[in-house]
Amino acid sequence: MLRPAPEREAGFTLVELLIAIVIIGVITVPLANALMGSLRNTGETSNRLELSHDAQLTAAYFAKDVSSIGVRDYTGTPDASGNLPYKSSIQLNAAYNANGNTCGTAATPNSTVRFLSDNWDNSASPATVSTDIVGYYLSGAELHRIKCTAAATSDVVVAHNVDGTTLSVTCSSTCDAVAVPQHVTIAFTLRKTGVDPYPVSVNGQRRQT
Repeated sequence: MLRPAPEREAGFTLVELLIAIVIIGVITVPLANALMGSLRNTGETSNRLELSHDAQLTAAYFAKDVSSIGVRDYTGTPDASGNLPYKSSIQLNAAYNANGNTCGTAATPNSTVRFLSDNWDNSASPATVSTDIVGYYLSGAELHRIKCTAAATSDVVVAHNVDGTTLSVTCSSTCDAVAVPQHVTIAFTLRKTGVDPYPVSVNGQRRQT
């Protein structure tokens, strides 16, 4: 009488298990390295985009602010074209109340630069004029833009991770002279761990002459 052959028991032999472990190791190590590299690159890209965004935001605000610089001297003598002379309209390292132009409080750090401009209110009769003030100041590593008008005050952070030792402002002529410069440049470097320093240089041009 023939007996059926015994069925093989399910499972792996020790040799098969060791081979499987070796194969998994060979596959896993490069995959893990690739994953870590991808995560590292994603972080670096995110940081670079953050610095780039701050540079673009600063440029947008700064160009607009410089374009409107100019406070007229309404007690002065008009020139041949009937234009009144200007007063000094740019202030450097300015306290919140420099020269009687108040923007902020005693707790507001000195502004690296402040811009003054005329703001005419034609809704009244006769029209009235006030002075708008825009200042750029550092608080820690954050570059703030504070703006004060007759109606409101706003204070926003336009750049983070600013290396304060690199912040500077230059003008096409003497910044705080009565003859208001046509061009103003603000420059600084943004620094964040894991990415190269990001130098920023933003130039603004006045519309008024």
